[in-house]
Amino acid sequence: METGNTIGLIELEEMEFYAYHGCYEQEQVVGNRFLVNIAIHTNCSVAAETDSINDALNYVTVYELTKEQVMQNSHLLEHLTKRIIQSIKSSFPQIIKLKVKVSKMNPPMGGQMKCVSLTLEE
Repeated sequence: METGNTIGLIELEEMEFYAYHGCYEQEQVVGNRFLVNIAIHTNCSVAAETDSINDALNYVTVYELTKEQVMQNSHLLEHLTKRIIQSIKSSFPQIIKLKVKVSKMNPPMGGQMKCVSLTLEE
């Protein structure tokens, strides 16, 4: 079977977790809501032809890898986000480009704020 170079964009949007990330003791004790968005560029040619999950980048696995990393406490969003990227890339070497955005909802900033976010891309 001849396959082309069909590049696809897989997006996992607004995965929500409750976790304990932050530099301040209160954040480590009380916790907070976090949203994670992931954008993955990958070659979808084979999966598009075969219609088989075995030939696709399984986004259920991406979710599980992300959850596993979010459940491990970090002080900084930079550290958490980098761990998510490393975990996904090590499981799916066929990834062409990976972008991960982590948002801490209602951060303890002394004022009203929807969220603070960090995006890393490799």
